[in-house]
This record gives sequence, structure tokens and C-alpha cells, in this order.
Amino acid sequence: MVNETDLRHLERAVELAAAALDKGDEPFGSVLVSAAGEVLFEDHNHVAGGDHTQHPEFAIARWAAQNLTPEERASATVYTSGEHCPMCSAAHAWVGLGRIVYASSSDQLTGWLTEWAVPAGPVRPLPVAEVAPGVPVDGPVESLADRIRALQARFHGRG
Repeated sequence: MVNETDLRHLERAVELAAAALDKGDEPFGSVLVSAAGEVLFEDHNHVAGGDHTQHPEFAIARWAAQNLTPEERASATVYTSGEHCPMCSAAHAWVGLGRIVYASSSDQLTGWLTEWAVPAGPVRPLPVAEVAPGVPVDGPVESLADRIRALQARFHGRG
């Protein structure tokens, strides 16, 4: 269940997604928060340069593996503007991060891209639960879905 604290951190993830878009990148942003509520790391997409592994969720997994104990990772939450892709879901699970809360789902994004006739990417957009079934997830958050859709529309020249 998504609460007010979750919404606050999701708002920041959406702000980071907008910042990525303003820099000419795909609109995705993520925030890593400790069990005590401290923001530990935040980032947005950096794929515009051609390295499509530069997702914020992947950066969070790498940072967490280097800077947190297994216990700290397991109790942390990742807030993200869009549900993790399979690469990021796997990285999240492999480093033992905890809960994921996302504003928009991969199903929503796939639907929008299909509606706009955007060609499919090279990786199937699987839900987190299919890639990392042991990771608790909450989302999508409908109150933020229109904002995410608008960011994606702008990126894809549809808004």
C-alpha cells in the first residue's frame, strides 16, 4: 500500500524524470531511501549518449552494492517514475535491495508506446514480479500516471 511518505519520494522520482527529459534524455528517475527515511542516492536516465544500460535503477543497485550492508540494502526502498526494466529488476534482486514503488507500470508504458506507434525496444518489458519474484512491489500510482504519460509523450514527440 502506497502512503504519503511513498508519494513524497515518488514525486522526487518524477522530478528527476523531468530533469532527464530537459537534458535530452529518456524521462526516468529513481530515488533510494533507507529504512530510516534518509535519501541515500538519486539519479535519472543517462542513455542519450548511447549506453542504454545507464538507467537510474541500475546505478542505484551498483551504488547500494558498494556502499550498504546486505541488511541495509534489504530494508531500503527504491522509488521510481517507471517500473524497472528486466535488466534493472535483475540488478535490484542480485544486490538484495528491498521494496520497489513505481509511479507507472511497464504495461502502461507499453500501451502508450503502442498507441503512439513507437517501435518496440530490444528487450521485452516484463513486470518486476516476472524477473525478480521475491521483490515486493507497489504501483502503479494512478495519481501520477498522467504526469508520466505526458513526459513520455514529450520525449516521443507526441505531446
